[in-house]
Amino acid sequence: MTSPFDSKNKELVHRWAPWQPAPLVDPDKVGKNGNGNGNGKKAFSLNALDAAAKPFSSGDKVQDKAVVEALAQELDDLQNLLYADKRYKLLVVLQGMDTSGKDGTIRGVFGRMSALGVHAVGWKAPTEVERAHDYLWRIHQQVPGAGELTVFNRSHYEDVLVPVVNGWITPEQQRQRLAHINDFERMLSETGTVVVKFFLHIGFDEQRQRLQERLDDPAKHWKFDMGDIAVRKQWADYQRAYEQLLAATHTPWAPWTVVPSDSKTHRNLMIATLLREVLHNLDLRYPSGDPALEHFTVE
Repeated sequence: MTSPFDSKNKELVHRWAPWQPAPLVDPDKVGKNGNGNGNGKKAFSLNALDAAAKPFSSGDKVQDKAVVEALAQELDDLQNLLYADKRYKLLVVLQGMDTSGKDGTIRGVFGRMSALGVHAVGWKAPTEVERAHDYLWRIHQQVPGAGELTVFNRSHYEDVLVPVVNGWITPEQQRQRLAHINDFERMLSETGTVVVKFFLHIGFDEQRQRLQERLDDPAKHWKFDMGDIAVRKQWADYQRAYEQLLAATHTPWAPWTVVPSDSKTHRNLMIATLLREVLHNLDLRYPSGDPALEHFTVE
């Protein structure tokens, strides 16, 4: 089988490619040159990617919403086929700043799928038991089994974000963790897990508006956390940490896609479109039936 990320749809590839970071020659060198790249080339920059862009939009919001709904239904059919086929597992990683739309993506893109074959995991700060193990220990327990689709709302990438921004680990430990993650995802890929990673890219002003909406609507107060304001003050540091991890862990076996997410409809449209392409490229099929049942009649 060719890579599930190698699409024959040239028009789709043309729209997809600009939203993938250039991979590093040597991910272990991230940050050593002071540019977060390590291959001597210009560092990957999120500022160069417009969070308000809509590369997958038709230009008509109503039409885009209808397409998202149709794609969600098609993804439900493909998920059923993935579950029956059982040759693969699909891990979808959603990362992004607060309010970037991880929950909304799960509802809009995966909400049509059967709960029997889909599992969403929301990652919080590690527990005492989890901290007693290596940082990937808890992650490995939640990866999908054969035929399953698992969505990570946040992920193991939090361990190269929060500790980096707050100075809890050294640059050397950061490089080690990035290398660990690449090896971990390679192992998953080589044992049948398709790893698809999306960074939901929103702008600073858009985040301010979404946080304010939570404050202005009493029904959304439960979603507001003062900790989000503290993290917002570290926006530039988080953007820099994201730039480093995106470049260092964009690999052929587990590539990243930056999804411009100021538009919620476009965010769902882009993710659903790309997931459909990945699943189609797996050439999924139903298992062969039992020949003994071919002429069996239920009386």
